[in-house]
Amino acid sequence: MRILDRSVYVGPSLYAHFPVIKLELDLGELENWPTAKLGDAFIDGLVAALPGLKEHGCSYREPGGFIRRMREGEGTWLGHVLEHVAIELQNVAGEDVTFGKTRSLSDARPGVYTVVYEYAQREEGIAAGDLALRLLCSLLPENLRPKDSVPAGWNFAEARDQFIRYAQRRALGPSTASLVRAAEQRDIPWLRLNEQSLVQLGHGKYQQRIQATVTGRTSHIAVELASDKEETNKILASLGLPVPKQELVRSEEGALRAARRLGGPVVTKPYNGNHGRGITIAITKDEDVIAGFKAAQEHSNSVIVETYLAGDDHRLLVVNGELVAATKRTPGHVVGDGTRTVRELVDIVNSDPRRGVGHEKVLTKLQLDREATVMLEGAGLSFDSVPEKDRVVPLRKTANLSTGGTATDVTDVIHPDNRDMAVRAVRAIGLDVGGVDFLSPNIAESYKSVGGGICEINAAPGFRMHVSPSEGTPRDAAGPVIDMLFPQGTPARVPIAAITGTNGKTTTSRMLAHIAKMAGYTPGLTTTDGVYIDGQRTVEGDMTGPVSTRMVLADPNIDIAVLEVARGGLLRAGMGVPEVNVAAVLNVQNDHLGLKGIDTLEQLAEVKRIPVEVAKDCAVLNADDPHVLKMSAYTEAKVICYVTMNPSHALVREHVRAGGRACALEAGVNGSMITLYDKGSHIPLMWTHLIPATLEGRALHNVQNAMVAASAAFALGIKLDAIRQGLRTFDTTFFQAPGRMNVFSEHPFKVLMDYGHNAHAVGVMADLAGRLDVGGRRIVVVAGPGDRRDEDLVEIAAAVAGKFDHYIVRRDDALRGRDGDEVPRIIAKALQEKGVPASAITIIPDEQEAIDAALKMGKPGDLLLVFADALARSWKQITKFHAEGTPAPAVKRVEPVAAIEPAIEERAVVEMDGLIRDERGIRFARDTED
Repeated sequence: MRILDRSVYVGPSLYAHFPVIKLELDLGELENWPTAKLGDAFIDGLVAALPGLKEHGCSYREPGGFIRRMREGEGTWLGHVLEHVAIELQNVAGEDVTFGKTRSLSDARPGVYTVVYEYAQREEGIAAGDLALRLLCSLLPENLRPKDSVPAGWNFAEARDQFIRYAQRRALGPSTASLVRAAEQRDIPWLRLNEQSLVQLGHGKYQQRIQATVTGRTSHIAVELASDKEETNKILASLGLPVPKQELVRSEEGALRAARRLGGPVVTKPYNGNHGRGITIAITKDEDVIAGFKAAQEHSNSVIVETYLAGDDHRLLVVNGELVAATKRTPGHVVGDGTRTVRELVDIVNSDPRRGVGHEKVLTKLQLDREATVMLEGAGLSFDSVPEKDRVVPLRKTANLSTGGTATDVTDVIHPDNRDMAVRAVRAIGLDVGGVDFLSPNIAESYKSVGGGICEINAAPGFRMHVSPSEGTPRDAAGPVIDMLFPQGTPARVPIAAITGTNGKTTTSRMLAHIAKMAGYTPGLTTTDGVYIDGQRTVEGDMTGPVSTRMVLADPNIDIAVLEVARGGLLRAGMGVPEVNVAAVLNVQNDHLGLKGIDTLEQLAEVKRIPVEVAKDCAVLNADDPHVLKMSAYTEAKVICYVTMNPSHALVREHVRAGGRACALEAGVNGSMITLYDKGSHIPLMWTHLIPATLEGRALHNVQNAMVAASAAFALGIKLDAIRQGLRTFDTTFFQAPGRMNVFSEHPFKVLMDYGHNAHAVGVMADLAGRLDVGGRRIVVVAGPGDRRDEDLVEIAAAVAGKFDHYIVRRDDALRGRDGDEVPRIIAKALQEKGVPASAITIIPDEQEAIDAALKMGKPGDLLLVFADALARSWKQITKFHAEGTPAPAVKRVEPVAAIEPAIEERAVVEMDGLIRDERGIRFARDTED
């Protein structure tokens, strides 16, 4: 039994709309050994290792269902068992995950299963799967146990505790987690920015940040003051607040002198420590002062010696000028019963199901360590001593929950004077969130009458004791912080649109981002060639997966996000957001089939459907594509907007008559009009010939892209005039849409360059070439990616066959597993089979040589259609070309033109549709002959 492959999905995917891990698990010979056949020894051993499995309902949907499933009939297979074990291990580590499903691939691959289970943290989820596999192998009979699957001497209990600690080191701490939960309850999105506790709440320009309980609004000066215990003491004392007398020392002699001057019991503590580390209390002897000084100096060079205040330890939490919680803290201890040893009493306390390892549960297990030894020795006891009945035996000096202490909520009984004192103290330091450590014999009585004092002010107070007290009422400590950062009515989200489909998604995404910019937004855009912030490319490369989504949503400038969502990213890692406002699907065509388990158009449609499934407000669907049309049954969006180029579409007509939304192409006296329908309204939007990207309406694929972009913009609430302005000013120049129908007209012939790399995209461009007015020949440079199936390459050939006068067939630079000229040979053969004469076909495998040959072949009046792979290089080659004897044209300066313009590899002067641009992005116009 072994894991063949692992995929980690960070968001909506084929398997769930939340983060899951998918394993491809090969059972090998264990395919013949379901759980019932393995017997009770295996099942009982598994339940003994993980008792929580008894609560798993499985298909029976009741506690005990999974155990029943393992025992009844032939039982269940180990892939299913691994799913449940991986989930339970995360539960043991404190995560609330429940989802899983396992499916056999028996028809195609006997003994191989896909195991899917939910995770809360990526690394923890991966480790849970590995530990689950090892546990199952350890429980197998020796003759069935895979070789080297379990190391010698391996112990599950130790491995489990190591896993819990590993998970907790990577988990959000209790305080940060409570803030994240409070944000989720208020529908505020969040992103974890590092492996510690730095979290972004909200998206784009609306974001706020927290690090544990320090917020982006917390004053740096206030944090510095709170960390300086001496300065804090002086400020509070100057305001008449109750604080102990203290002195700062740096030597043992200085500590002794300070203790004598202060008189009575004293406390030693680090100058800038936290979490109760290095503190020694109630010191009366010189040797204890020296020991306390040394303990404090382990954490700070400077040590504070202060008068000891008797009373119970309280933490008073103040948020935004209000006290929101008060907790009495008790150090970790045991209570004698007259019969059991300290060691046995600790075991009893630790058996409390509320206690766990670290922050796994609301309480932490007591440890019999060095500090416990010191405390016991001070009381004249040892681990094996038997304390008398009802004797309280402290095992810690401080009351921190992380060292086994307990917390009792006292918010309802705190005296108003003590409440006001805490608020004044935190305000005096300048903190928006602060914790006051306050010693008082009775918190219900005023410090003015019973005494007490402030030990210190905490700039990053923990919330665990308030959210999950050992006794008393849990308090919402996190909610007031979120309400402070996001007052009622304050936005936290930016509108998000996801654009997908086989062809046209890059152009449509660019159109939509351009429309948004024209409407006054600052768009963040992800595409196949990079990430763009407000029209400037910030990251180059194919950025259509969840990583680029995160980049955009984390950018503090953007106020709208347009995400191009590609098949590869969805299959590899899922979507980067749990939901979007608008999802648009352009088409589902034959491309990438036979890769990553997607073999049919129906399967590809299921992948492309994912954004539609998580759209909240609107799903924009191409009603002319039957696979896209069917997606309407899978969305919970408030509105479905159908897009059709057929004004007689029966379903769309009925949808419009019912008050639904649609975008249709309607014929008129002046051409074709893009028209919106919504709630009975008929809204003429724009003539297609006025949209530059449509080449006066001839590029029908870009007409459809414009319709989808306009529909998505309308769904996002962008005004109609801004949509019209955006469409009027978006063109298909290389700088605005590289590789998307780029036209160069400055040669005696015209060149049309496109990135089309599947039969549908190639066919669309070939049809466009047929509709353009051409006085000479039509020449095409055609290719296909090497990782496509042979039948896909044949379809590409069929898409251009019979439509051109000459065919130059090439390959991409990346062979993707093919021989050097295999792809062009397949396409050339298919062209001949479609009736293209051999004399009209030239095989030139290298892309640059193929394009050069086509350019040299061009004559006045010809049209060259070039399907390019290396876009920047190919465009430079096209624009720099001039036939022998033809002088290089001169240029003249014109005014700069505003547009969304990606950076390109070539930063020198580059030609473009009768214009050229220098390295600063300034357009120039050619001198032309009369």
